[in-house]
Amino acid sequence: MGLDLVTTWTLIIGFGLMMYVLLDGFDLGIGLLFLGVRDKHDRDLMVNSVAPVWDGNETWLVLGGAGLMAAFPLAYSVILEALYVPLLIMLFGLILRGVAFEFRFKAIAQHQGIWDVLFCVGSLLATFFQGAAMGAVIQGFAVENHQYVGGAWDWLNGFSILTGFSLLPAYALLGSTWLLIKTEGDLYKKMRHYSRHLLVWLGFAMIALLLITPFLTESLRERWLTLPNFFYMSFVPMLGLMLFTWLYYVIRFSDWEKWPFAITLALLGTAYFTLITSLWPNIIPPNITIYEAAAPQSSLRFALWGVLIIVPIILGYTFWSYHVFRGKVRDTEGYH
Repeated sequence: MGLDLVTTWTLIIGFGLMMYVLLDGFDLGIGLLFLGVRDKHDRDLMVNSVAPVWDGNETWLVLGGAGLMAAFPLAYSVILEALYVPLLIMLFGLILRGVAFEFRFKAIAQHQGIWDVLFCVGSLLATFFQGAAMGAVIQGFAVENHQYVGGAWDWLNGFSILTGFSLLPAYALLGSTWLLIKTEGDLYKKMRHYSRHLLVWLGFAMIALLLITPFLTESLRERWLTLPNFFYMSFVPMLGLMLFTWLYYVIRFSDWEKWPFAITLALLGTAYFTLITSLWPNIIPPNITIYEAAAPQSSLRFALWGVLIIVPIILGYTFWSYHVFRGKVRDTEGYH
């Protein structure tokens, strides 16, 4: 039996998007946490904790988008047209955050606060509209003859707003637990305090999404609530509950520094896996599968060679950058 190129490409794109969510999530979370940190020195430490790695984190978003265009051109065209508005605002937020990130280092003291505000606003826009776009994908799109026939604002509804707001505590928690690894002293204590409260809000959001999602469409209802699917689909949320409980204990009652971030990554990973299994094998919900949306086999095979070269390189320099810049940030100049 030959290699199933369609499934292989689905896993590659899913892996790329998951890496983006987990890695770029914590530096977006740093921007969100600026709302609760007023001290300039603490903000400098927070930014310096991600300065060496934040550009590389966004490489995974480029990989996911380029892979979707190459392997599933139908899905790329439909999703891009349906989500043009939130994706455009998300990109604007990412650009605003990047500009503010660089300019705050060069601004005079009187103007640095402006760039801090823009850094926070950019992170807020990028995070919220990523979540809103995800909610729209879960609900599905109006497609006829392989063309999107809905409106530019069909993505905007109560559920997409809920998913947008739900992603805020998720990324902020990634950011706060990352800072447990990178900081010490008063900022460390503040991040441990914030982590506990953010985890509670994330728990409320995940419960709300878990209760609402199965009733959004007929296909989701069948996937979640019919037997024996109910028992299969319940396994991952139960794993998420165990991780949530463990994370609360580690944050609340221990002084471990690295485990909270690692468990948060695993917790969000289970949420991501739940999303994938809810939609599988559809790539354009509710009823266009990965096989219907895939490019010709020759195109998939040709592009796969490029991915087999590029992905190990990305993984290699990602690991190396995190390894080189491991350790605490103890002042505003760099690492020790």
